[in-house]
Amino acid sequence: MNESHESAGPGPGDAHFAVFSDREDAAAVARSPALTGTRILRHASGRPWLVGQWHDQEIVTARVGHTALAVVGCCPVDATQLEGHARRLRDLSALDALARSLPGSFHLVATLDGRLRVQGTASGLRLVFHAPVAGVRVAATRADVLAAALGAAPDEEQLALRLLWPLPHPLADTPMWRGITSVAARDALYVAADGRTVRHSQWWAPPEPDRTLDEAAPLVREALSTAVGARTRQGGVVSCDLSGGLDSTSVCFLADRSPARVIAGTWPGRDPADTDLYWAGQAARSMPDVEHVVWDADASPLVYTGLLGIDDLLDEPTIGVMDRSRVLHHLPGLADRGSRLHLTGIGGDHVTWCSEAYYHRLARTRPLLALRQLRGFRALWQWPLGGTVRALADSRPYGEWLADSGRRLRDPLPATVGTSLGWGMPPRLFDWVTPDAERLVRGSLREAAAHAAPLHPDRGLHTDLEQILSCTRIVRQWDRMAARSGVPMASPFLDDRVIEACLAVRPGERVTPWRYKPVLTAAMRGIVPDACLRRTDKASAAMDAADGLREHRADLLALWEDSRLEQLGLVDGHALRRLAQRPATPELADAVLYSTIAAEVWLRGLDRAGEPRAPAASP
Repeated sequence: MNESHESAGPGPGDAHFAVFSDREDAAAVARSPALTGTRILRHASGRPWLVGQWHDQEIVTARVGHTALAVVGCCPVDATQLEGHARRLRDLSALDALARSLPGSFHLVATLDGRLRVQGTASGLRLVFHAPVAGVRVAATRADVLAAALGAAPDEEQLALRLLWPLPHPLADTPMWRGITSVAARDALYVAADGRTVRHSQWWAPPEPDRTLDEAAPLVREALSTAVGARTRQGGVVSCDLSGGLDSTSVCFLADRSPARVIAGTWPGRDPADTDLYWAGQAARSMPDVEHVVWDADASPLVYTGLLGIDDLLDEPTIGVMDRSRVLHHLPGLADRGSRLHLTGIGGDHVTWCSEAYYHRLARTRPLLALRQLRGFRALWQWPLGGTVRALADSRPYGEWLADSGRRLRDPLPATVGTSLGWGMPPRLFDWVTPDAERLVRGSLREAAAHAAPLHPDRGLHTDLEQILSCTRIVRQWDRMAARSGVPMASPFLDDRVIEACLAVRPGERVTPWRYKPVLTAAMRGIVPDACLRRTDKASAAMDAADGLREHRADLLALWEDSRLEQLGLVDGHALRRLAQRPATPELADAVLYSTIAAEVWLRGLDRAGEPRAPAASP
């Protein structure tokens, strides 16, 4: 494969690139300063194909004549296997099957007789965007790269939407800049040989949830083992979170079975009721070859730490900035111990458990099962009978639900049972959001509701998929932050094959009031000791969040003293400054500031990078 090295490449974990057609006008665009990179992979003609940054460990390529394939990310495929696929390729749509079979987490890029195909992951952890740049269609794995090439400033309407809490589907799919198009996680982008004509085509769909727990458990075990193995097969030293929860504990035990030497890190909580350290100790005693490091709880950053200095964000605001310092704090210590990669249990909550909203359909198709389970959920979550009946009777289609939500943006949040059995948490705007911003948001919601389709007709599966996509959009940014800190992160639960194996379990067996994470406990039996599988709860970081509000009150006040959002007329800076001076205000305990802080920090990051800013509001 013809590859150029313009300069020394980055370390692993921060791969990103743009993709170009095999045309002279595309080659001219590829030479634009905004699109250049340290690595160039070329077409057979010698023109640029992939331009960006990646490490040798993160790419596998193959070429046969005018057909070429590239897998960028984590995937245990080798060049010989990939060459075989390239040799047999006659139609780019045939790559659907390959994309659905390979383990790991990666971008798949192909060129065939001048045509392109580019796709990320169904999980949303690896995304694809495209835009016309100087008349040529350019695809990229980051929207900010395309925005720089276009010289575009952030769209004020998108900034207003990011003040919603939460941001409902499909609004999160729209990039922060006009002129850039995102590709849905389940779709692949096709670019015709003319370098201009594009289409999106679906390559992935969730499996039918029809497997019993007994049938599914070995398949989940195999998928998760393969996902961990894809990261550990090269040996060396890897580190793992070991919180004592089922998710991180499972990943740690699987890593311990690999050729790698494992360091397990436990971060005890400040809350005296936190039992993480006890459960982590139980697990560590069953892994004598694993080095167990227990960090000082009081030395670990609180929520809201370091917001004023963040300079490593990607192409959209993320509430992950609240925990950025906490996520990265221990990575230098792990690097000092030799870790080349840090494995997390992030995503386990989203794929091995699921939404109670499945019971909206099950109440109609399997009423006896649903009645029994719903009685348990009512007792577990203290759902009132009347509210439960009303939630089950609510049969609004998704678009109607979204339109209704857009008319109630300032209302109090509805009862928990309504959100648990419905289409999800309805979005809300808070008191400090200005009427001008509200007008923009209401217009966008009306437009989206007119043609919005859920991620799946079953509101349970829709909710599961939306939660996975919301999680990966945060993890995607944490992964970049971690790579820049020197130890890349990986979250095996968020690999597509793991997600598929979990989603295939019957919902009545996957989410039940009678058992905690039954899919994971069944899958890990025989690998994780039974004593560890008996845990039926998880720690809360509520104390860390409350302490963080008090300790970092000055930072929050500084954030609003020169607010970019206020300059744009989207927030009332006086209201936010008053809140910062009263961190004990009860409503702040519900994370209502997160979306606003995320948007403010992202805009400040653009300033540091010298990117164009949205125009300020007129006086």
